[in-house]
Amino acid sequence: MNPPEKKLAPDSPLRVFLVDDHEVARAGVRSLIGTQVEIVGEADEVEAAIELIQERDPDVVLVDVHMPGGGGKRIVDAVTPTNPDTVFLALSVSDAPEDVIDLIRSGARGYLTKDVSGAELLTAIRRVAAGEAVFSPRLAGFVLETFSSFPVAEVDADIDQLTQKEQEVMRLIARGYTYKEVAERLYVSPKTIEKHVSSVLRKLRLSNRHELTRWAFDRGLS
Repeated sequence: MNPPEKKLAPDSPLRVFLVDDHEVARAGVRSLIGTQVEIVGEADEVEAAIELIQERDPDVVLVDVHMPGGGGKRIVDAVTPTNPDTVFLALSVSDAPEDVIDLIRSGARGYLTKDVSGAELLTAIRRVAAGEAVFSPRLAGFVLETFSSFPVAEVDADIDQLTQKEQEVMRLIARGYTYKEVAERLYVSPKTIEKHVSSVLRKLRLSNRHELTRWAFDRGLS
């Protein structure tokens, strides 16, 4: 059974959760964006972050990368299966390629370094909430290079298994749209979209929507 879809009124502020083990960093983010979004919680430890995010179900989580207890990757891996509509945006001092790739492979939708301005951060939050992928400019190049290196023949063989409609549904789901939103775009019922997704998962040998999103992102299809 699919979890209930979150319904956000058009004029409601995005619900954002902050994860960073430095209090000063969290205070800085609050001062930059706190009047434009609803900060629904904070955590400075990995396990506490997992529990609180699962409980409060925010729209976007700003997560630090390096923290004791597994860091941002551990949080993304633990929360995504239980809260699939929550989106993660990494915010870190690190611009090391391995850190960026690890977080993106886990399911984060973006990665910013902490020299970002308040306006840039707010824009990035809104973009990832809308289903886009967002990166600091100097990170975008090697992210694109990494994920575009998948063998074309292998991608084509996988995609050829899917019908045209299944491909369309797969791309929209991978971009973060809910079943209801995809149904409205394609003028069909949510139940029809659910059937298409089940077929896509079976053909690609995937278990859930989270794995489908990662599969599409890795191949540059989302």
